Amino acid sequence: MNQVDKLEALRASHLAAELDDTEAQALAGQMGVTALSDGELLVSEGDDSRTLFLVAAGAVNVSQIVGGHEEVIYQMRAGEFAGTRAFVDGSPRKAGLRAVGECTAFTLEPADFESLGKLHPMLLYRVMRALFRITHTNLTRANQESTQLRNYMLRTGGPY
Repeated sequence: MNQVDKLEALRASHLAAELDDTEAQALAGQMGVTALSDGELLVSEGDDSRTLFLVAAGAVNVSQIVGGHEEVIYQMRAGEFAGTRAFVDGSPRKAGLRAVGECTAFTLEPADFESLGKLHPMLLYRVMRALFRITHTNLTRANQESTQLRNYMLRTGGPY
């Protein structure tokens, strides 16, 4: 994937929603590219890396080890991000990421991101706002799914 494709994929994501062209180009320039084959592991649950991942093409299963077996809890599509919490606070990964078919992921390391602050200070602010929005959206979705499951199990709050 060349630089133009990287910029286009970044622009299509929520991360670059507030960035101007110069900022988007600067951020794209700091991102790495990882090509994955079907079933290839991008990151393991419990890993302490702080890398932020953008699914640029293909899909990635988000999974956790339950009873010694890997269980898929969500499937990410192009444009979605993983690792926002680890990227921001350095905590271990709560889930693993595994490619579904051929997949391309962009990576961003905290040090590479922070290095942009000298020339593009507003870029840091805008990206952190986007990370907050992404995290909030994910949390809202998880809460809605939890409520739906609880309503189904208790046969309340719905057509059960």
